[in-house]
Amino acid sequence: MSSDPPKKGQWRVYLLMWLLINTTLWSAAILYLKKAKPTYISEWALILPGTGPGVSVNLPEIGQASSSSSSAFGGASSDPRANYQFIATSEAVLGRAATQMNLSIEEFGKPRVKLLDNTTIMTFQVTGSTPEQTQQKSRMMYQALVQRLSELRVEELGRRDEGVQATMKAAQSKLHQAQKRLSEYKVSSGLSFQGQVDNLSVNVEQLRRQRSETLAKRQQTGTRLAELAANIGITPEQAAKAFVLQADQQFQQNLKDYSESSASLVVLLSKWGENHPNVVKEQARQQAAQIAIAQRSTELLKQEVDPQLLEFLQLGANDQGAGRSSLFRDLITTQVEYEGFNAEVQSLEQQINQLDDRLSGLAQRQSTLENLKRDVQTAEAVFASTLARIDLSKSDIFTAYPLTQLIAEPSLPTSPSTPKKSLVYLGAGLGSVLSGAALTLLAMRKRLLMLYQNRKKQLPASSPEQTAL
Repeated sequence: MSSDPPKKGQWRVYLLMWLLINTTLWSAAILYLKKAKPTYISEWALILPGTGPGVSVNLPEIGQASSSSSSAFGGASSDPRANYQFIATSEAVLGRAATQMNLSIEEFGKPRVKLLDNTTIMTFQVTGSTPEQTQQKSRMMYQALVQRLSELRVEELGRRDEGVQATMKAAQSKLHQAQKRLSEYKVSSGLSFQGQVDNLSVNVEQLRRQRSETLAKRQQTGTRLAELAANIGITPEQAAKAFVLQADQQFQQNLKDYSESSASLVVLLSKWGENHPNVVKEQARQQAAQIAIAQRSTELLKQEVDPQLLEFLQLGANDQGAGRSSLFRDLITTQVEYEGFNAEVQSLEQQINQLDDRLSGLAQRQSTLENLKRDVQTAEAVFASTLARIDLSKSDIFTAYPLTQLIAEPSLPTSPSTPKKSLVYLGAGLGSVLSGAALTLLAMRKRLLMLYQNRKKQLPASSPEQTAL
């Protein structure tokens, strides 16, 4: 059987079909270009800068407070740009921007946000019906995004401030308690000024040095007193008693009476016998004076005066003992000096003992006072550093929401993004080619089928072995 080419009538039919299809296709394309509203795209970009410089504040006599902004891109699992992408497409931002444009959120539309890899840049694409409207929508959206980020930063800072306020109140309470304990202890301890213990210690050392000097003077005076007592012929104890008796006027009067009576009795005995009335009278006078001396010495010395001392006192009272009296005066003067030094030593020792006791108590209280002062200083340092950290943290408002910077202003589109005439024409042309090819294949399908069948018949029959196989 031979294959006949399609008849002319069939070709005309397919040609008319192709023309009809092309007419419809191109008419639709032209109508689309005329009726479709143009869409414009405005592009702009943001960058998120890195970490800002840290801040360090030195507090005199307290310490140091520092604040540094941690990088928002430090974590590998989080990218703040993704957060910003969500915020930029949220209803809060889109609604605010749409309100500024007197549009609804649906009319405003969602922007297309793209995050550039290995950078901190975000690109935005906003669509509109006119170039000016598209650019204005981009600007309104940027302003709405900035305002929303500012609101979120203020809210985050407020929540952060709530946490640090509790810490600050606790530090302030500890400071007040430490200051109160210090003030109360100052009142109760008697420590009225700084360095009181040091001044008291200096006073004690001065008294000890003065006591050492006085002891040396007393020793020198005691040595001289012993020498004078040896020259006079009495002991230092007798000299001390003589000093007491010599200073008493009544005893001196009794001693004078006794000496005069003894002298008169010697004269009378040289003239008359013991039974003579004048001798008896003078003896009675002598005994009365002696009794008075014994009574007065007992009152002064708590014991009777010994004969040797009485003889010494008698010699000192006579004009014949003028030289010895001079030595006795020196002895008395030296004894006075010795007693003065001795009293001064005792007074100094008493003062030293009192100051030592007071110093010991003040030293213990001073140690407690220093501990309380350190507590106050520590509380002041903690409170001051807490205040400094709060002030520094308030200045760092970009921790949770990093700073943004507009690196590309919203562009003013010069040509619509849709519809694109070149793509429409290319699509229509491609449709014409494809429809023509399809109709050609449809017209030649019978011829192709006949060629296929003839070729199949011309192939040799298969052998039984091949069939078995």
